[in-house]
Amino acid sequence: MSRPLDVGLEVLTKMLLKMGEAAKEAVSLSIDGFLNMVDVSERVRSLSELVFLMGQELEDKAVELIIRYQPMASDLRLLKSYMKIAYDFERYCRYAWDISFTHKKLMTSIILERPPASLEEMAKKVVKMVYLSVEALKRRDVEMAKSLAIMEDDVDNMYMGQLNALTEELPAVTKCMVSNLLVARHLERIADHAAYVGESLVYMITGERVILR
Repeated sequence: MSRPLDVGLEVLTKMLLKMGEAAKEAVSLSIDGFLNMVDVSERVRSLSELVFLMGQELEDKAVELIIRYQPMASDLRLLKSYMKIAYDFERYCRYAWDISFTHKKLMTSIILERPPASLEEMAKKVVKMVYLSVEALKRRDVEMAKSLAIMEDDVDNMYMGQLNALTEELPAVTKCMVSNLLVARHLERIADHAAYVGESLVYMITGERVILR
């Protein structure tokens, strides 16, 4: 006989899988747009906003289940994991939006060169990782989940390769420009997360959900 908590967990599972599918679509769409030099920013933005709202709903329902049923350790672990995964799916979408927005911002009317094969390989591996992470969630497959570590190392190495190839023959001034741009990007991400903390604080103190970004 199923427990009332099991019904709630099943609802959360379906919600999380829907988030995963939408996140997969956002990442795949943004990378396809980048590689094929097509503006897909509005569609990716819509998916990102959808996943964000779904994440808020999932978090609320998870907290409600915790308060109402005071779950045992294994169920609590599941709920905490679901909330963490939901946040990561939101990050998938935010970075997908960043890719498509940057591409739109810098794209010009002239014919652009297709991105180098090494970057295309990196992009495809990231898409594969996103798909694999969602599939591992569906199957509850531990080995599939662990396989992401090797792929993440590959992507890290590819990133360093891209950075080295970009800067090794550039003049000093251009290297400084690249460095400044990368630092500015990381600073912008820190600022985003500071705003996230602010949103959480407003909700904690007043119960009101606000968007400070």
